[in-house]
Amino acid sequence: MAALPIIHGGPGPVIPGGYGPIEEATEGFKILCHQLKTRAQAKTNKVFDDFVAISYRAQIVAGKNFIFKILVGEENYIHAKVFWALPCYGGGVVLVDVQDNKTKTDSIEPF
Repeated sequence: MAALPIIHGGPGPVIPGGYGPIEEATEGFKILCHQLKTRAQAKTNKVFDDFVAISYRAQIVAGKNFIFKILVGEENYIHAKVFWALPCYGGGVVLVDVQDNKTKTDSIEPF
């Protein structure tokens, strides 16, 4: 799996316990999300033509929670909740949940 960026480089602060602002997905996040495509298809019982991370929000916990907006075909999107553990806890990445039937204009909200 691709390494996630360590430094938060967004325009606003990430507040412990709360989700930060919506940010554009970096190339590293696009690679990471693409590696989760098979798991997301299994969770939604759908096959996706595309799988490109567009944007995300992050929450600092004992690691980081991310909610990614992912383009999965034409005008179809999903929101994928991903947990990235701290290195001291193994540093693993887990696809926690997926919301499908999203649009380009749907806000990224915690779920």
